[in-house]
Amino acid sequence: MGSTALSGRVAFVTGVSRQKGIGFSIAKRLARMGADLFIHGYTPHDAGHPWGADSRGIGPIIESLREYGVRVESCEADLAEEAAPQEAMSAAVQAFGHVDILVANHAYSTMGALEDLTASEIDRHLIINVRGSLLLIKAFAAQHDGRPGGRVILMTSGQHLGPMPEELAYIASKGALHQLTASLSAHLIPRGITVNTVNPGATDTGYASPELYQQVLAMEPQGRWGEPDDAARLIAWLATDDARWITGQVINSSGGGP
Repeated sequence: MGSTALSGRVAFVTGVSRQKGIGFSIAKRLARMGADLFIHGYTPHDAGHPWGADSRGIGPIIESLREYGVRVESCEADLAEEAAPQEAMSAAVQAFGHVDILVANHAYSTMGALEDLTASEIDRHLIINVRGSLLLIKAFAAQHDGRPGGRVILMTSGQHLGPMPEELAYIASKGALHQLTASLSAHLIPRGITVNTVNPGATDTGYASPELYQQVLAMEPQGRWGEPDDAARLIAWLATDDARWITGQVINSSGGGP
């Protein structure tokens, strides 16, 4: 089945709605290490993009995670709604009694250069990616009772390593999470909660057009795109006791690329 490094702990992972996604790989890694799971997704988001939602819905994802012998519960929530982060965390606490690990993997992302920007698209990126994450962290910290193993793991992009001029609203939101990391860590580490942020680099989750795929591939030092499990391995390790001395860090898991 895997190690028991996270046995007895509960992980809340957002953005787990597609079997090709990073969120699903994170959840699998955590389950293999013994963590019970509360997973969040929002199917209408995937359905509205070219890659689409999984045709069979969340059911097969839950079934495959339960094969690791852990308990798995789930919710659907639009984190653009002001009350959704607290409601989702409350559902997790009601189901499990306590949440030890929060992985804020969800992301709203659309392409848009300077000339394409609209106020509503800028706001939507900031609301879902920044406000949604901060309110989830607030709700997580409020229910945490100081026991060992408190973890918050955020996701950024490669905006700090190279320009991304076609994704300005997205990188504005991801840059905000990057810059929040040290301050959130300083605030939460006295309560026994570490805070770290991971940049997974270019990851093949099925979203790229053939042209974009080849363009990115040509820049990858190892000759391949990242796989969802590349980031998941690091994130799962950050959730363990072996990583208890690491906090306030932004870590690139990008194969040497941006």
